[in-house]
Amino acid sequence: MDKVHIEKNTVQETLVIPLYARKLCSEQFPTLFRDEKAMELIERLDYDFSQIERKSQSLMQRFGALEVAMRQNDLAAEVRDYLKQHPKAAVVNLGCGLDQTAETCDNGNCCICNVDFADVIAVRNTLLPERDRVKNIASDLNDTRWFEQIDDSDGVIFLAAGVFYYFREEQVKTLLRKMARHFPGGRLVFDTAGKKAVSMMIKTWVKQAGIRDVDAFFHVNDIEKDVIPWMGEAKVTSRGYMLGYYDLKDASVSAFFRFLAKVGDNMMRMQIVRIDFENWRGER
Repeated sequence: MDKVHIEKNTVQETLVIPLYARKLCSEQFPTLFRDEKAMELIERLDYDFSQIERKSQSLMQRFGALEVAMRQNDLAAEVRDYLKQHPKAAVVNLGCGLDQTAETCDNGNCCICNVDFADVIAVRNTLLPERDRVKNIASDLNDTRWFEQIDDSDGVIFLAAGVFYYFREEQVKTLLRKMARHFPGGRLVFDTAGKKAVSMMIKTWVKQAGIRDVDAFFHVNDIEKDVIPWMGEAKVTSRGYMLGYYDLKDASVSAFFRFLAKVGDNMMRMQIVRIDFENWRGER
């Protein structure tokens, strides 16, 4: 089977780091998280992983992989919760990359849509092609014509993992309000972090995406001040994404990593935000 080539310094390259993190966490914490497909896809990519692999045993690289795994676990928990009440709903993975969180939640009745840039979807179509009840949509998320390809007649839940850090605050505000207006009864779940955490990201992997000004890009220190005022009467809640859903003691995670997880949730404001659009009536 021919490998899929990933060009350096392209949008396609943004697929690689989260994919490798899911593979690394599957190896490091198999009782907590297991992504067999990520491990398979790594082997199918024509990409020089040597630099990432050299760092893979470092303490912070391993903790970063744990962060990625917890985020995916949390979002999957939210999707499954929504599908209990709306078993035929659309599950929409925004900025999907090569992530299969939506597919892991498949109950046999829901419809799954994966949305990302055309270059990314081209790779996904090769590695993870469309099939019954699974559709890949090529679109910039801010070009909301993709809304028309989502059937929300039986409900819809959107998930966005590691996506909005690349957006300016005004872009997130505009997109969320348009979604609330277009998909009444829908739900959106996504991860956020506070200004300190985003500053650290910018010094590392986000810098590669050309992001320099932390104040201009989306971060959430306090949902009461930073998100709720945008969303009118929509219900907005949040939980820490390292410890808000799972007890890491059950997965034999080290005491030091559990300490870092507590710092992440509390000081760094790492959260999963959930917005229910049902009562949307515009700004207060």
